[in-house]
Amino acid sequence: MRLGVLDGRTVVVSGDRAANVRWASRGRLPTDPMALLEDWPRLRDWAAGLPEDAYDIPVDPTALGAPVPRPRQVFAVALNYPPHAAEAGFTPPEEPLVFTKFPACVTGPHTSVALPRGKVDWEVELVAVIGRETYRVSEDRAWKAVAALAVGQDLSERVTQLQGKPAQFSLGKSFPGFGPIGPVLVTPDELDDPDDLEITGLLNGETVQQDRTKSMIFPVPELIARLSAVLPLFPGDLVFTGTPAGVGNRMNPPRYLTDGDVLVSRIEGIGEIRQHFTGP
Repeated sequence: MRLGVLDGRTVVVSGDRAANVRWASRGRLPTDPMALLEDWPRLRDWAAGLPEDAYDIPVDPTALGAPVPRPRQVFAVALNYPPHAAEAGFTPPEEPLVFTKFPACVTGPHTSVALPRGKVDWEVELVAVIGRETYRVSEDRAWKAVAALAVGQDLSERVTQLQGKPAQFSLGKSFPGFGPIGPVLVTPDELDDPDDLEITGLLNGETVQQDRTKSMIFPVPELIARLSAVLPLFPGDLVFTGTPAGVGNRMNPPRYLTDGDVLVSRIEGIGEIRQHFTGP
């Protein structure tokens, strides 16, 4: 199943067409995407039986909104790909390095981002979306806690992020528009192997990041198990799972986002999101 938000309507997407959840269910299912995540198994079972003629809305990718607009918790993982840890000057971590992005930064897949002053960098990431309340789940059962996957960008203003001792990771990664996700939510069963997806970031058409998610030091099930060992996870929580090598602040010379730049973030089997930058 692929679930999106189109012009404010929650829709099930199939190719370039979509079915309005409220209309197609005759009001039996809620329209709010956060409420649907609370009732994910029923939604998934219902969507599996949708007839082809229910998909009667053309999908304009630029009209898609954030498929998870109001997450309660947004986790992010640093240095989760060995080449990225190496380019940052670190050895691969033995434990996941977890920080947060504040939920106010979450936006949809096609956005214009006003650059704050400083040095804004890119980080394409696979995002796991929690589909049920989860606490102390084992790694071998952790995929069952994941409703869907999405493409994300962990945009980072490096001056704010790295100032102070300790550094201000969460603040530097939570400016308005710094957490775009989408284009839709894709259930793991839609993918041949959800543990091995090509992940790519392009800046103005040039590939700057590329790897496969199987390269992660801590794959999705391990991250879910480790996070839920500490605190409960709730439907709609987001887990940004880390970025491959190729971020701007590790280039020689460093390259940061500027007015007019266009960033495309793409993951095999899920789709792509696109950000255009203005200012400051």
